[in-house]
Amino acid sequence: MLDTERPPLAVPTTSRTRRTLGRSALITAAFIAPALVLQIAGLHPDPVAALLIFGAAVVAASFLLAWAAEAAQIDVSGGLAIAVLALIAVLPEYAVDLYYAFVSGHDPVYTQYAAANMTGSNRLLMGLGWPVVVLVSVLVARRSGSGKATGLALGPANRVELGFLLIAGAAAFVVPVSGQIHFATGLALLAWFGFYLYKISQGDVEEPDLIGTAAAIGALPDRSRRVTVVGLFLVSCAVIVLCAKPFADNLVAAGTELGVDRFLLVQWLAPLASEAPEFIVATIFAARGKGTAAIATLISSKVNQWTLLIGSLPVAHLLGGGSFTLALDPRQVEEVLLTATQTLMGVALLLGLRFSRGAAWALLALFIVQFPIATTHGRLLLCGAYAAVAVVGLAVHRHHLIATLKAPFFGTTIRHSGHPHHAEADQGVAS
Repeated sequence: MLDTERPPLAVPTTSRTRRTLGRSALITAAFIAPALVLQIAGLHPDPVAALLIFGAAVVAASFLLAWAAEAAQIDVSGGLAIAVLALIAVLPEYAVDLYYAFVSGHDPVYTQYAAANMTGSNRLLMGLGWPVVVLVSVLVARRSGSGKATGLALGPANRVELGFLLIAGAAAFVVPVSGQIHFATGLALLAWFGFYLYKISQGDVEEPDLIGTAAAIGALPDRSRRVTVVGLFLVSCAVIVLCAKPFADNLVAAGTELGVDRFLLVQWLAPLASEAPEFIVATIFAARGKGTAAIATLISSKVNQWTLLIGSLPVAHLLGGGSFTLALDPRQVEEVLLTATQTLMGVALLLGLRFSRGAAWALLALFIVQFPIATTHGRLLLCGAYAAVAVVGLAVHRHHLIATLKAPFFGTTIRHSGHPHHAEADQGVAS
């Protein structure tokens, strides 16, 4: 609900808006320009240098796209517009992975990279993004004198997304069990994502809360804002399309040159680059006492990744000349199982609509401990740890399980649209 009784904050002045937009434009252009020069001139530098150049361009384009997507919420209305906006917003995260899946259709070696990127992005989001937002929110609450805050309280609308994630997470166990991502599995997950978009489009409208460059864009006059948003979409999409292939190829080549496991490099570096804007914005929201809004955004992103991303891989594989089955080797099966058990644990811990500090530390600790593990036995033990915590969470929150499973069909979610509300939101910190 919007708090209409509080006085609105001052809207950014024109000069401040121009300074913010000018500074953001210069910084992003400085990172994008070298990559465009290499592409246009057809130059092929050392793989490590190329990785840094194209990676920086992807990160910069991701910021442009994030700002445009946030500001576009002011003018977006209707289910179709929301669906298009959601699909465009996830482009940076999926461009590299879909490229690997497409190439795997005629070069099986790339199958491992498609699986690596998918599992890495999912585990990074839940294992690092979720806990950091909660821990930052708790720290901010305590420093502001809110007593001994021990977690974040989620809203009833978050149960809808948890329900979508719980059902998709349970269904995705068919992948490690079968050792493949079948085209039919992909279609089912895509259909579930489509239903999720429909649910969002029918949800209660809440005015967006914009910060930084997105707020500066939102403060522009209507026509200028719309032209700016469309321009940012076009520029960022063009940069991502141009840079996704060289970034992905040089990621593999750099691993060979540096003597680093290419699987691990693809698994962690590419997702970290593409998701950096989302992590930064969420952390800023948490630091400003808006942790509930921040974690809600990351939960929504996890739903997207666990449905749209996984569902798209076998489709891209087929379009690249492969069969209806994206076959996984034993290492990839272990990675998918690890990601699936982590997903189940995360949802189980939040069924009570409260993200405790202990749950955040547990997710973060299990995320960190995976890096020294290099054996099948170790990865399976970690899967067991995730599963054990998930079972305990489901047992503790068993009274909320049915409500969560029903929420995608009968619950009400929130979608952001309309001019920003400038009142300070509730902190949402639970004591």
